[in-house]
Amino acid sequence: MATTLRQLLVQRAARLHGRPALTCPAWGTLSHAQFRNRVEGVALGLMARPLPPGTAVRWVGSGPWAWAAEVAAACCGLAWEASGLALDPEAAAGRGFNNEEGRGPYHDRGEALSPEVPFHRGLSQGYVLGRLARLNARLGWDHETAVGVPEAAASTPEGRAALWSALYAGAHTTLAETGAGRGGGPEPFDPSAFQGFWEP
Repeated sequence: MATTLRQLLVQRAARLHGRPALTCPAWGTLSHAQFRNRVEGVALGLMARPLPPGTAVRWVGSGPWAWAAEVAAACCGLAWEASGLALDPEAAAGRGFNNEEGRGPYHDRGEALSPEVPFHRGLSQGYVLGRLARLNARLGWDHETAVGVPEAAASTPEGRAALWSALYAGAHTTLAETGAGRGGGPEPFDPSAFQGFWEP
């Protein structure tokens, strides 16, 4: 059982290695293993000049890079806040992506992560995992679930909660302009199930 958000990413990639994790126009479809690699590539860019644990950060913009950056920040023990330090897309997802100088600090940081590490609005990683477990029990999502989230909603509190819920469940998320799937695809996004998720 995962006790940190970094462990959640690692465990889903190990258990659901080749199953689809994320589909979006920019990237096509990534498996859970490929999504982990994408997230860790961003994390290595962040850790090339490591920020102190608990530093509040944010990503300017939305879409798949913003989602990967949020998961990467959690994996680095950083907090995700709208008022946080703006991450440099070029350093994390541009030429700094997969920066080998960040590999040692990233692995060292992993050793220091614990459930008590703050993640968002005073909520610790362990507390967020507990909320995800309760939400997942209500939603009934699992690795067979298809989840649609509009790119425009992905950076909202409800959209972010839906993305984390899908990762927790091992579901297949589609990030698209409308969030509605093709025939047999994900249901249209309903933010009401995720309202208040991030409230302390």
